[in-house]
Amino acid sequence: MMDPHGFVVTRGIVPTWPGMTPAGQVVARFLATVRQSGDPDDAIAVLAPRVTAHQMSSHRADTIVRTPEEYAAHIGELLRMYGPFRFEVTEILSQDDRVFVRWVQRGHHIRRVDGSSGTGRPLIDVASAVYRVEQDRIAEYWIQSDTQGLVCQLDALERWREE
Repeated sequence: MMDPHGFVVTRGIVPTWPGMTPAGQVVARFLATVRQSGDPDDAIAVLAPRVTAHQMSSHRADTIVRTPEEYAAHIGELLRMYGPFRFEVTEILSQDDRVFVRWVQRGHHIRRVDGSSGTGRPLIDVASAVYRVEQDRIAEYWIQSDTQGLVCQLDALERWREE
């Protein structure tokens, strides 16, 4: 169930919310375009030339730097693995140059993910990120993802396939 203050992000429709800051406007545009399509031109419009991503999961923390084109390719790969997913924002807060977003992403197991070939069954990913906006572009973000929850779902799908 989605929080009453949350919303579903629809490709091309930039969401708004009460108290939206200029940084929030950039992140909203990012969510409605790049995060939905993986389009490199959209990525160039809202991402800095080099974006630092601090990625936290249950088993490790990594920091990587991506160009807008590399980020778009990353989203393209997610779309190939999970199909066109439903992206539900369950919480969003913006202050100054920072925007916090928590979401539930609902897709399907279309292609191989972590050694598990596609089943077509539903998959849910829960994550949150803080985006830092500089000069009207996302320059850095800190993301936490429930990778263990995704692994548990993939394991369950493998057991389902074997039955």
